[in-house]
Amino acid sequence: MDLTTLLGIVAGMTLVGTAIQMGGSLRSFIDIPSMMITIGGTIASTFINFRMDDIKNVLRVTKVAFTRRPPQLTSVITQIISLAELARREGLLALDNSLDKVKDDFLRHGLQLVVDGVDAAVIREILETDLDAVGERHKMGRKLFDQMALFAPAFGMIGTLIGLIQMLRNINNPSAIGPGMAVALVTTFYGALLAYLVFIPISGKLAVRASEEALEKEILIEGILAIQSGDNPRIVEEKLRAFLPPATRAKVAYKKGVQPTAAGAAGATVAAGAGDTGTKETAGAKT
Repeated sequence: MDLTTLLGIVAGMTLVGTAIQMGGSLRSFIDIPSMMITIGGTIASTFINFRMDDIKNVLRVTKVAFTRRPPQLTSVITQIISLAELARREGLLALDNSLDKVKDDFLRHGLQLVVDGVDAAVIREILETDLDAVGERHKMGRKLFDQMALFAPAFGMIGTLIGLIQMLRNINNPSAIGPGMAVALVTTFYGALLAYLVFIPISGKLAVRASEEALEKEILIEGILAIQSGDNPRIVEEKLRAFLPPATRAKVAYKKGVQPTAAGAAGATVAAGAGDTGTKETAGAKT
């Protein structure tokens, strides 16, 4: 589980709450009608803006921001090198016996196409289409949170206007103007807090996760095609190491005779929230 997302939200809320408490009463910032306007209005607008199926899928994709760790690309490359050695030594059909040991659906799908003798251009087209579909689903998740980040401050302002109208009705009572203004501004506070501490950061985290997953799958595609073409495992290693930062390339070293294991790349790829399409989102399977 990636704790940084949850830790950031909790830390932000805690710091804001502590700052409020140090300057006055935290209770004065708690207003149920303001919450109803800001949170309820944001949710209602989101339902209007998106289809129910999109919202359900986005909720599953959102788990990526809280649960999915960055893929261990060195482990992914190591398994591909091992599979390349197996295919070069015993032939492509030997990969069929190792497919059950590969837990990553995207990699297993590509290897199955190789075993079935599908042309390299067709394999690339199929896998890249799969990759594009995953990217579109992640893009929808980011779009939803970006929209919520627009809706929340807007409804905060609406709540403030409502509060001001109600306050002006009692303008003949000067003692009520100050407290009424404070309550009116609370909705703006709620909207800004939700937008800049929750919605925008989660959208950014989803963008980072999508980029990491895309890189992992690009490595898998190049590795699968290298295996099909019968490249020497050392050549496969050099091709795939190019995707890594220079500081981590030394961690990938070809060792002749290493057999692919069940952990392999799949062990490095945690399912996207265990629910972003039911462990198949990280595999690239279409929902």
